[in-house]
Amino acid sequence: MKKTLFASLFALLLAGAAFAADAPAAAPAAQGGSALQAFFPLIIFVVIFYFFILRPQKKRQKTHDSLVNSLQRGDRVITAGGFFGIVREVKDDSVIIEIAEGLVARVLKSSISTKINPEAPKAAPKAEEAAKADVPATPEEAPAAEDKQ
Repeated sequence: MKKTLFASLFALLLAGAAFAADAPAAAPAAQGGSALQAFFPLIIFVVIFYFFILRPQKKRQKTHDSLVNSLQRGDRVITAGGFFGIVREVKDDSVIIEIAEGLVARVLKSSISTKINPEAPKAAPKAEEAAKADVPATPEEAPAAEDKQ
């Protein structure tokens, strides 16, 4: 998607430059808007660059900073290296996590990628609910369910 976006922006930039180059040499003084026409593709490029690349990156960084600042002892986390662990101590720039029983490691706060929420619903109960929906709850519903098939 990014390649397509950059290709489109580059084509737009070239089209704007070609449009500006097609203007007669004597006409710019009379038109007055040629400078704006020349910079318009560049302005569009900067605006698109900001909204599609810079702004989402800043938003992700802000979310990650809030995650790192909210770490507490006992939180279950996943590091950028893929280790699952439990936070045992929070320091200024690092976190001591217990990866396995008796195995602790000190990692940078910035390497914590995800905090596992123990209250998040699991996928297995949804599958069980879907299976229950197919099975009739009462014997009276059984013939009605068979008639539908």
